Amino acid sequence: MKTTNVRDVAVETLLQIEKNQAYSHLLLNSMIKKHKVNEKDIALLTEIVYGSLQRRITLDYFLAGFLKKAKKVEPWVQILLRISIYQMVYLDRVPERAILFEAVEIAKHRGHKGIASLVNGVLRSVQREGIPDVEKISDPVERLSIKTSHPQWLVEKWMNQFGLEETEKMCETNLLPPTQTARVNQMKLTVDELLLDLNNKGIMAEPGDLAEDGVKGSKGNLALTDAFSEGLLTIQDESSMLVARALDPQREEKVLDACAAPGGKSTHIAERMNGTGIVHSLDLHEHKVKLINQQADRLDLQNIQAEAFDSRKVLERFEKASFDRILVDAPCSGFGVIRRKPDIKYTKTQDDVLKLAELQHKILQEVAPLLKGGGVLVYSTCTIDQEENGDVIETFLENNPEFVRNDAVKELLPEKLARYLSNGEVQILPHYFGTDGFYIACLRKKG
Repeated sequence: MKTTNVRDVAVETLLQIEKNQAYSHLLLNSMIKKHKVNEKDIALLTEIVYGSLQRRITLDYFLAGFLKKAKKVEPWVQILLRISIYQMVYLDRVPERAILFEAVEIAKHRGHKGIASLVNGVLRSVQREGIPDVEKISDPVERLSIKTSHPQWLVEKWMNQFGLEETEKMCETNLLPPTQTARVNQMKLTVDELLLDLNNKGIMAEPGDLAEDGVKGSKGNLALTDAFSEGLLTIQDESSMLVARALDPQREEKVLDACAAPGGKSTHIAERMNGTGIVHSLDLHEHKVKLINQQADRLDLQNIQAEAFDSRKVLERFEKASFDRILVDAPCSGFGVIRRKPDIKYTKTQDDVLKLAELQHKILQEVAPLLKGGGVLVYSTCTIDQEENGDVIETFLENNPEFVRNDAVKELLPEKLARYLSNGEVQILPHYFGTDGFYIACLRKKG
């Protein structure tokens, strides 16, 4: 059997994700290259991998009644059954006979006749009897967990934080494929000029829904365009584009981006300063600092100085009161980007959330003395978790009375956000604008 068989590659990819906790988006790209997957098959492979990963809890619920001894089944067999059920339930364009045939062939190739017989039997039973009705689950938390494939502890946590209705909308939005968006480098051209250029080259794109310098693509890959390689745009989610606007850096200022990799926000800050002043971009890892430098080079930005440094020790590196503005885009659980990285919802735990909140507070405490009096500090995360967001800021303000909430940020952010803005902070949930979930808090130092 050829290893370029799409479903076989899907099984191998999902197996690697489970075994090594590899990031799905990075692994999928390397598997496509490794197995030389035909270009016309890439879309199906991507759909099967992401779809099966996004709906893993749901698929296991469907399978439970047909696979009596699931724990004794080898992981790859479980994955093969999952991707087969996913195709049968969610992909109308794939004939069921083709799904069953491919599954049995893969089972023979990877295992033996006994496993092939098991796979055939389970899938034919599903075909004959149909899948169980999720709506009949009486407990609302369990029902939403299984229906939208989010761990029960996470659903319960969000329901306590946001209520049932908001949690339901958010979980359902997390199952949708993300829109590709990009930020226009306004040092070089306007949004309208970029859209005209893209559309003339067969790339369908339109203005973003939220960020004034954002565009969203509907046909073609924005990362593979001449505009990208020429530094006219940067791939970035629209909610993430709001951070530099909230920071509002001015020409010739000195800015610190304390957790900067891969460089999206650093480069946006540098662009908004029109290439003047200096942006000190820090990251803990040398290989990630290379990513920041690559971005800066591609965009022709000379005002970024990137270096590998631990933000919990910045007082050893910089003088107190030496920065006009500071951004702490903190390491976080990433629960706002589940659409892009579905594996997050299965690998992160409540313990991780608490440890991250502790780390976030340490970074804030360390960078705070570096800000000049009257300066602005922006704290942001790509999560929706109260313990990593509002609670961190509340604790920081209690311990640092020289800082106050900067409500003036509402003048800098889009009008659409007004209803979600309060006390200098905003929590964007994925279903509000179809963006990543994101949190931004804007503080000012007295003096």
